[in-house]
Amino acid sequence: MIGLIIRTVITGLGIWLATYIVPGVTASSTEALIWAAIALGLINAFVRPVLVILTLPFTVLTLGVFLLILNAGMLNLAGWFVDGFDVVGFWSSVFGAIIVSLVSGLCSSFIGPKGSYKVMIVKSGRGPLEMD
Repeated sequence: MIGLIIRTVITGLGIWLATYIVPGVTASSTEALIWAAIALGLINAFVRPVLVILTLPFTVLTLGVFLLILNAGMLNLAGWFVDGFDVVGFWSSVFGAIIVSLVSGLCSSFIGPKGSYKVMIVKSGRGPLEMD
């Protein structure tokens, strides 16, 4: 449960950053950011896998670039569902999706699958040990 909350906060952080950097991505309140993060998480959990399979030929044909368009569509869909969170325009969707993906990937690299922090300890004479 804590892992789900941490990942939602990370997604919210990515959306918040996108609202400041990308013109066309706006959130009217903190509540809208929270609901947008929850909606994007649910959309990525249930809708995105089906669309990835259905659009696999396009993804292979474009060498994976089509996944960026798919992520932009998921962000736009979250904007459609959540009042107070708007994504206006194709390029705003694309750049917003890039920022949310980068922030989510970067922050998720510091946590484990259950939401715990990863710690690297390096002792002299030995390689790094990974601990949860």
